[in-house]
Amino acid sequence: MLAPLGGVAIRRMFGGLGLFREGLMFGLALHGAVSLKASPDETAAFAAEGGAPFSSATRGGRVTTIASYWRAPDRLADDPEAFAAWAQRACAAAEAADRAKPAGRRRAGDPAA
Repeated sequence: MLAPLGGVAIRRMFGGLGLFREGLMFGLALHGAVSLKASPDETAAFAAEGGAPFSSATRGGRVTTIASYWRAPDRLADDPEAFAAWAQRACAAAEAADRAKPAGRRRAGDPAA
């Protein structure tokens, strides 16, 4: 499902898996669900498909929410082409967020750094 994106790295994190391309995290898989990076303009598309911002309980029982990552629509699990399109948009959102950071905080290897 990720092959069309090219160069995707998967790393263990948060008790799940982080999805990275060119050093930027664009998604994570945790508790049987995939959450993708969403630009402010994309959150409505996730919400329209029943998505919600990523949230997870900490060891202390507090719930942490990361508003820039949204649960991917369940239908994408059965549609690799659609999943790749949503993942591509998540990569674009990760790149845009990285470009918006001050130069000293950008990821190494980012051509805009």
